[in-house]
Amino acid sequence: MSDPTTIAPDENERKFRARKNLTYLLLFSIVMFFMALSSAYVVSKGSTDYWVAFRIPKAFYYSTAVILLSSVAIQLALGAAKRGQGRAAAGWLAITLALGLGFTWSQFKGWGELMDKGYYMVSRVMGGKGTYGTDFTILRKGVPMTFADGNYYAADDAAQAHPLNAEMEDYKNTASSYFYILTWAHWVHLLVGLIAVVVMTVKALLGRYSAGDHVGLWQGTLYWHFLAILWVYLLSFLAFVH
Repeated sequence: MSDPTTIAPDENERKFRARKNLTYLLLFSIVMFFMALSSAYVVSKGSTDYWVAFRIPKAFYYSTAVILLSSVAIQLALGAAKRGQGRAAAGWLAITLALGLGFTWSQFKGWGELMDKGYYMVSRVMGGKGTYGTDFTILRKGVPMTFADGNYYAADDAAQAHPLNAEMEDYKNTASSYFYILTWAHWVHLLVGLIAVVVMTVKALLGRYSAGDHVGLWQGTLYWHFLAILWVYLLSFLAFVH
């Protein structure tokens, strides 16, 4: 009869490999989802007649620093668990949770600022508020329009003889819609991560993680790092392609 102590490490290794593969599969599916959204964004920008390039609120940039700090914190939690320091791991996980909530607050602040400026999930091309050319610019077929005396003109209409306001009234602000879809989709995935961090914190306090068995914390850490990298990508994409 086999000694259980000799097969337990093999069982842990098999469990780790299985959960690792499932985690990689999950992350790959999320990458494909956001790549599809990014591609749709680019196609829509290139195919629409009018596109609104609006300034991204600073709150979204501040949230980037917060989520990167949270990524450091959860990595320290994993390191503590690997050393068998469950209480220390719980402390770093609590910090991760607090920073994750801070990221969430910053995101909602950014969305609120967008709505204050007239940019909603569904809004019109001419619904934005602020100074034209500074806070927002409207592009017609990829070329910035001219704005004068409350009217919008095509860039090649030097005499400003043909205002296009009436034509623009029928167009939705597709850029605004995509901005919300991309950032909301990320936050929904982060919400799942926040729930996971709460569960991992409780488990760490109960001593469920050890130097030899911390696969659940490894999964959560990898997922959280992924969310941080994904946010940096999304913000960079929106800032430069938007």
